[in-house]
Amino acid sequence: MNILDVMTANEGYCARHTDTPLALQDRAKLLCWQYNQTRPDEGERRAALLRELFGDCHPLTFIEPSFRCDYGFNIHTHGLTVINYNCVILDTSPVHIGENAFIAPGVCIACAGHAVDAAQRAAGIGTSRPITIGPDVWIGANATICGGVTIGAGSVIGAGSVVDARCAGGRDCGGQSMPCAAAGHRGGSGGTASTVSDACVLLSHCAIIKLHKKGEVS
Repeated sequence: MNILDVMTANEGYCARHTDTPLALQDRAKLLCWQYNQTRPDEGERRAALLRELFGDCHPLTFIEPSFRCDYGFNIHTHGLTVINYNCVILDTSPVHIGENAFIAPGVCIACAGHAVDAAQRAAGIGTSRPITIGPDVWIGANATICGGVTIGAGSVIGAGSVVDARCAGGRDCGGQSMPCAAAGHRGGSGGTASTVSDACVLLSHCAIIKLHKKGEVS
């Protein structure tokens, strides 16, 4: 299967770094660099660069430099999206951002990860899972949203929080090995996704690392 088909599917996967489309990553780096050099009064140029960079870019997408992403084509904004300074989106899988999303400075949205097994990690095997941010969500400063997470409509993620998914079979990822399948294999990232239910509010510096079922945090 073509690696781009794997990357754009709404499923987790594992791949070696040599399998990833480096030319498209270089393209994204250049577009991000150009975007970050724009003046505050160059709104039309910023909008044009985001349309070129993103898979889907709603006209009401506003991002304050500095901004960085891995590829861009996997980022989809679906309405008013306001992203403040120093946001990083590692879009090795699809990232969907719902309407009326407010993302504070220093937020990291990371589909990508490394294999937990040391030998696999040293061999350059990485993991990736999609991220969905529902409508009317506010993500506070310096929060981290990890791969496999869905944030429900109207939720608030407090500053400094970490929202993570859990490993295959319901095991807490902390300190445990998560073997990966062959490069480019769908589902090999071990992804039972975490869901923050609608209208959920996480206080500052919370960490969700394991969900037993939708909306239940342990």
